[in-house]
Amino acid sequence: MTAIHEPNAAAGFTLLGLVGMIDPPRPEAKAAVQTCTDAGIKTVMITGDHPLTAKAIARELGIFKSGRTMTGAELEAMKDADFERDVENIEVYARVSPEDKLRVVTALQKKGHIAAMTGDGVNDAPALRKADIGVAMGITGTDVTKEAGVMTLLDDNFASIVGAVEEGRKIFSNIKKYLMYLLSSNVGEILLMAGASFAGLPMPLTALQILFVNFVTDGLPALALAVDPPEKDLMNRPPRDPRSGIFTRPVVTLVLAGGIWSAIVNMGIFTVGLHYGLPLKEAISMTFVSLILIQFIKAYNFRSDTNSVLQSPFSNKWLNLAILLEILVLVAIMEVPWLGEVFGVVALSVTEWLIIIGAAFTVAPVLEITKWLQRRR
Repeated sequence: MTAIHEPNAAAGFTLLGLVGMIDPPRPEAKAAVQTCTDAGIKTVMITGDHPLTAKAIARELGIFKSGRTMTGAELEAMKDADFERDVENIEVYARVSPEDKLRVVTALQKKGHIAAMTGDGVNDAPALRKADIGVAMGITGTDVTKEAGVMTLLDDNFASIVGAVEEGRKIFSNIKKYLMYLLSSNVGEILLMAGASFAGLPMPLTALQILFVNFVTDGLPALALAVDPPEKDLMNRPPRDPRSGIFTRPVVTLVLAGGIWSAIVNMGIFTVGLHYGLPLKEAISMTFVSLILIQFIKAYNFRSDTNSVLQSPFSNKWLNLAILLEILVLVAIMEVPWLGEVFGVVALSVTEWLIIIGAAFTVAPVLEITKWLQRRR
């Protein structure tokens, strides 16, 4: 075999220019990173690219701001204690190994952070398994990576992770909404019946009326709250403490405020009606209507445990339809004679309707003042 060596292989050529190649970030990536920042989620880049390349891309995306960049070699030279002290200030990791990724996740978790890690290669599997939320790439990811992760991106798009975070917050928020509504309604009913019993008064509601309130009036509005549109500032709130459940102090305060005030108003209508000589059936009818209207109003107030009901109060079309349907059913029960006989109620005068409506609306300012006090605190 003869090797041919041509020392003047580049001779006779003229340099016309240089061609640069770049793999630019997706257009939606920068907006997704900003959304994470607004939501209190810190985004960190971990890559095998050159530090200068990594820093340039991170700066373009808004990841690299006032922190620092660290290479895999620098990370390997650091002691665990020193790295854990500085890990929160590092925004870009370049030229890292799989062991480095695992070490970053571990350090963040020791600092009390919930760490989510993305990856697509076999070498990323240990870090994805260690992370609180391992996110595997569905297109470029290996089977090992998908098995190690708890979530798989079907489009390999970082913006999809942000969308998932928003959807998760929306679901948790809506669960909280309908639980607040149902529990507050039940607290009001229990206190009403218990209060009348302790006061030696007749029962303000019949068994059939209580069943109607629980299974019909409570049901449709609660289902509508479960599909409530997300609040405008949902992704501008910091992450909640994972150790705290749904029933935080603000939630319990709102539930009790709505339930106690409902019991006070309904008990007041019932006792005042009896005091002024109304027949028992008429006093029960007024209490029945008052309880239902108060719960309708609370359904709108409990669309948020922080924001005012005046912010887009009718944006939930399903809640609007549910309340409208329930009002029509209520009017039919009160005005159709044979339905009134079934439910044990009598038709009310216009004056009585106005009194009940005015009393029922008092629950709205009570809940709004409670929210305002909690926002200030």
